[in-house]
This record gives sequence, C-alpha cells and structure tokens, in this order.
Amino acid sequence: MKLWQKKFDTATEVETFTVGKDRELDLLLAPFDVLGSIAHASMLCKIGLLTTDENKALCVELKNIYQEIIKGNFRIDDNVEDIHSQIELILTQRLGEAGKKIHTGRSRNDQVLLDLKLYTRSEIKDVVSNTLTLFNKLIDLSESYKEYLLPGYTHLQMAMPSSFGLWFGAYAESLVDDITTLSAAYKVTNRNPLGSGAGYGSSFPLDRELTSKLLGFDSPNYNVVYSQMSRGKTERIVSAALANIASTIGRMSMDICLYMNQNFGFISFPDNLTTGSSIMPHKKNPDVFELIRAKCNRLQVLPNELAMICTNLPSGYHRDMQLIKESFIPAFAELNNCLNMMTFMLNQIVVKKDILEDPKYNDLFSVEAVNNLVLQGIPFREAYKIISESIANGNFERPKNNPLVSHTHTGSIGNLANDKIVSLMNETISGFGFEKVDKALSSLLG
Repeated sequence: MKLWQKKFDTATEVETFTVGKDRELDLLLAPFDVLGSIAHASMLCKIGLLTTDENKALCVELKNIYQEIIKGNFRIDDNVEDIHSQIELILTQRLGEAGKKIHTGRSRNDQVLLDLKLYTRSEIKDVVSNTLTLFNKLIDLSESYKEYLLPGYTHLQMAMPSSFGLWFGAYAESLVDDITTLSAAYKVTNRNPLGSGAGYGSSFPLDRELTSKLLGFDSPNYNVVYSQMSRGKTERIVSAALANIASTIGRMSMDICLYMNQNFGFISFPDNLTTGSSIMPHKKNPDVFELIRAKCNRLQVLPNELAMICTNLPSGYHRDMQLIKESFIPAFAELNNCLNMMTFMLNQIVVKKDILEDPKYNDLFSVEAVNNLVLQGIPFREAYKIISESIANGNFERPKNNPLVSHTHTGSIGNLANDKIVSLMNETISGFGFEKVDKALSSLLG
C-alpha cells in the first residue's frame, strides 16, 4: 500500500532504491505518527471535517495502536511502504470509511516533518537527562578531589599547577554551554509543521494553533513554505548541538587516555574496566575512552554531512531529504551511549594523590615564585627575570608554603565556584519547558 498509488506499479529496482532504510527507521517514528494523528483527527472534528463519533472512534483506535507500539507488538507489513501508510491501513481495516478520512488536510510531507520533530524533541529530552547525570558526577568528583593537585599544560608542556577539582569542574561547565546550545536547538524543533501540507497549505480551514497546543508545541512554523524548508535545517541545528556535547566528552576522553598513560600516571581504573594485549601481559588499555573519542569525532562530522545533503536545494520538498534520517536518527543513541559509558567509568575512577611532590614538577611553581616577589614590592618584569635566571642556572626552588597555591579568585584552584556552575546548569535546563510537553501529550493520550 502506498498513499500515492495510482494505476501503475513502480519498478522493483526503483522502489527498493527509493525506500532505502525508511521502513526500519519508521518504526522509531511510529508512536509519534500516532500522536500527530490523534491531534489531527481532533482538529478535523473541530472544523467539521469529521463527526464527533468518527473522531472518537479514530482516537480510540489510534490509542490502541499506540499501546501496541509501546508493547512491541507493531510492525510494518511487507507490502506497505511506510509507517504513515501502515497506520492508515489499520484504521481503514478497523473502522472502514472513517479510517480513510484521517489523511484529510495533510500531506505525507508534513506528516514526516511532524514525526521527526516529535521524535527529535523526545530524544533531546533524553540527551539532556543523560548529560545532567554526567554533569552531576563531574561536580561531585570536582568537590571530592579539589585539593588533589596535578600539572597543568600548555602546548603539552608543563605550565602551572592545576587540580582535579579544576579539571573535573572544567568539563562540567563545558556541558553547561553545550546544553545551552541544545536548548536553542530545542526551541527551533518545538514548532509545529502540521497543516503545511506539501508545503503550500490547504484550502481547508485547518486550525494549526489547536494542533500546536494539543502536541505541546510553542507555536506553528507559521509560513507553510518555510515549514518544508525547515526540514534538514532543523536536523542540522540539532546535530550541531549534539556535536558540541560530543566534543566535550571526546576531549575529556583524550585527557583520560593521556592521564592513564604510565608516563603521566595521574589516574587509573579497576582492571575489569580496561582491556589487555594478546602478547604484552602488562597492558591496561583505555579502550572505552578511545571508542568514546572515535564515536564523538564521528558525531562531530554529522552537521557537515547534513549540510551537504541539503546544499543547493531550492525551496520545496525534495527526496534528498530522506537520507537525513539515516544519519540523524541513530546519532541520539550513539551520543547517549557515550554519555552513559563516561558516567559509568567515572564512577570508578582512581585519582592519584600528591602528584606534584615529585621534584620533576618543581618548575610548575615558577609563576608562584614570581608572584611572591611581586608581593614583596619587586616589579613584575624584574621578578620574572630573577626567577627565569634561577631556573636557567638550575638553582630554582619552589615556594615552601602553598596551600592550594594561594589562589582565591572565582574559578581558581582555591575557589572552584561549582555552586555557580550548578546554578547555571539548573537555570538552563529549566528553560526547556519539558513539563509543558509532558502535560500536553499526557492529556492527548488520556
């Protein structure tokens, strides 16, 4: 069954090529297609294109289908093209003429757009939840190990003293910015394309504000042409936000690979969380973090891939956009997997104490020595020259009394400002408005 079927059959080769992976990906969109159909039927009833009885019957059966999907008892028949066709077929089989009316006032184009927006909105909520879990773990570790010093590097050369409190906290605050960009992407996503049809609207008096309210959207995509133009653009914006999170945890994975290295030796993990070598008995390989790094690099490619699929397309719908789903939909599972594994591993991280007691790190304290001379009234440039010469002559001695290296300003070793970072994250997450969406969908299904 095809929604566009005429009196001719399409060549098998053409059908196989054009359908691609749509059927398997459509199963992920199935519950959202049902939600959109419930809202659409309710709107059709309000404007007089469905009777009250027809709407009631359709909504009852759509909710039954929704439960079948949630329980895993739903499939797309072999002779059915996609999820939209399958649901319409089931409604027609169960309700007769009323089932045939469900497609009134919409196109498969705005159905697909709607399903993708509802799916993306739901997946963003999961990403936010998993990111918040990792964020909280990083804040906890930052507080637990705030007095554990480690070398800070610039150009991969020893630079100044840092701390595990700063290191863990840095990645926590990075996630705040990442969630901020995801919040903007969520706002772009949370606008309703339903009612735009094939991209040019409808002669029916569709109530697009009603379907927006029923589905928990902030508003419609007002211009029907832009509704279609938003396909691909929305996914690109969201994928860029996902790539930001991937960049943060990929970079931390690289740090961890370095810090586990025997030449650093700053952290370790239990044996059962690392892998070995087939010929070298001593090896403890950071395979988890290497794979997180690689997966995150792949996620950072996604925005460019989606941009290239849509490059040079004029306005209106084009079949090119079908390919977006094949890369975009799996990205959420990949990122969530990386987030969850990072949290799982950090739950068992072992941090080494007193790293900077090793004399090889003495030069890290040269800036502290310069600052001590400045506090005694010596101009900075003169103090810098004195300490530089002592290092060159091999007689530099690190300052004796350095509780957390005497840093007290906001965001430094002795004043991490983690409470401020937590406040920023909480404020950002509250801006998503997930509760509004949950309430709307609960009411729709109720």
